[in-house]
Amino acid sequence: MSSSNPVTGSAGRLIELTTEECMIRLEHGHLGRLSLCEASGPVVLPMNYALLGGDVFVRTASGSVLGAAARGDTVAFEIDGFDPLYHGGWDVVLRGPAVEVTAPDELALVSHLPLVPWAGAGHDRVVRIHRRDVSGRRITIPPT
Repeated sequence: MSSSNPVTGSAGRLIELTTEECMIRLEHGHLGRLSLCEASGPVVLPMNYALLGGDVFVRTASGSVLGAAARGDTVAFEIDGFDPLYHGGWDVVLRGPAVEVTAPDELALVSHLPLVPWAGAGHDRVVRIHRRDVSGRRITIPPT
């Protein structure tokens, strides 16, 4: 992928991130997008999250996310960052099955994570996205 940057006039390069680079970005993030399928089609939901043991944890109420977890659906969780001035940026996508966390010992571990629902009260159910695979890429602009 190559496109000219309007500020520098340089062409960008698409570079694959390593698994380690992806996990570091996930570890330092707080907000992402959860993608899943409903009966009416795909949906993408903004969610705050926490990472533990390489898996993503989110809090939710009843609804699409909990339904996907009850079925063990494979979902995708994406985070990104960008620089609109220089047309650079990156994205990371973690994919795997969603499951509701119900075991008391696991809920106790999650209670120590910085995972407070931004959407308010009622989001007291926890869903874990087991990392099956993770990938990422970044667009860089060479210096001029």
